[in-house]
Amino acid sequence: MGNTTKKYSDYYQERNLNNLDKIRQLLEELPYFCEDFFRGVENRTSTLTRLNYCYDLRIFFDFLCKKKFRGMADDPRAITLEQLEQVSDTDIEIFLSYLSHYSYGGKELSCDERAKARKLSTVRSMFKYFFNKGLISVNNTAKVPTPKLHEKEIIRLEGGEVSELLDTAELGRGLSRHMEGYHERTKIRDCAILTLFLGTGIRISELVGLNNESINFADNSFIVTRKGGNKAILYFSEEVAAALEAYIEQKKGDGKVPQNEPALFLSLQYRRITVRAVEKLVKKYASIVSPLKHITPHKLRSTFGTSLYRETGDIYIVADVLGHRDVNTTRKHYAAITEDNRKAVADRVKLHRQEDE
Repeated sequence: MGNTTKKYSDYYQERNLNNLDKIRQLLEELPYFCEDFFRGVENRTSTLTRLNYCYDLRIFFDFLCKKKFRGMADDPRAITLEQLEQVSDTDIEIFLSYLSHYSYGGKELSCDERAKARKLSTVRSMFKYFFNKGLISVNNTAKVPTPKLHEKEIIRLEGGEVSELLDTAELGRGLSRHMEGYHERTKIRDCAILTLFLGTGIRISELVGLNNESINFADNSFIVTRKGGNKAILYFSEEVAAALEAYIEQKKGDGKVPQNEPALFLSLQYRRITVRAVEKLVKKYASIVSPLKHITPHKLRSTFGTSLYRETGDIYIVADVLGHRDVNTTRKHYAAITEDNRKAVADRVKLHRQEDE
């Protein structure tokens, strides 16, 4: 029983163990030498990064079987390092073009420019590893430029929409009859989740990973695990505190909550809520308030960041609170602030001289 409690008390440890299991399974579908690559990058990458490497390389080696080594290697596991050395920069360019529309596992798929850039980065990392080890003599991936990435439109909620979203979660306006059946049981939890997103800008993984002991109402602070596993102490407002206290009070009065369950936010099955469940929760209410915007938990994070920047005018404070390592990551998310500035100065320049009174 002790091991079971430990497993569920650390969301991040459990997630890493699940990722490691998936990586081991996927490695069985890849060429033998990939195991060396994953061992080589283990100490400088997260399990999630390596899992994404697996998915990307699975597509890449399937492409080589279909296009480069057709008739020579029908199974990715049969590809050798000698064959990897034969992959030219032109082959990599063909691979990027192939990603625009391809089939895998009986499904028709496509990659946008960002997905292509990520897969190219993965393939480059693998080639660089074997080149630096002296196991291949050429690394032609270095000759292929990264696809040009266009700025994505920044989507966020405006002030009135934020208030309406919270009202909708509290009152259940606009919900279908089926949704109304669950709303009475979940509305206090849902309000707490939305308020925490909008009031602190935390990531969805950080929210799901919160435990009861993470919250300290003495100074309205809480501990989150950032990307990379670092811990950080963040602070919340009285408005957020009220929403959290209401939810925690409801949990205390619910006899079905397991006494040994450490997770702060629970599903209807009284287990730690999942990332997928939180995504669906946000979509449910946001689609009522702003049906033309595709609002996700990350968009709520952007909404908070924009509000904080408007209040402080300090991009470095915003970067620190959001946990961005590079302030440029923060800066590109708040281009809309530039539009505010443009509007503010539109009437500053006068074309006609005013008569002195």
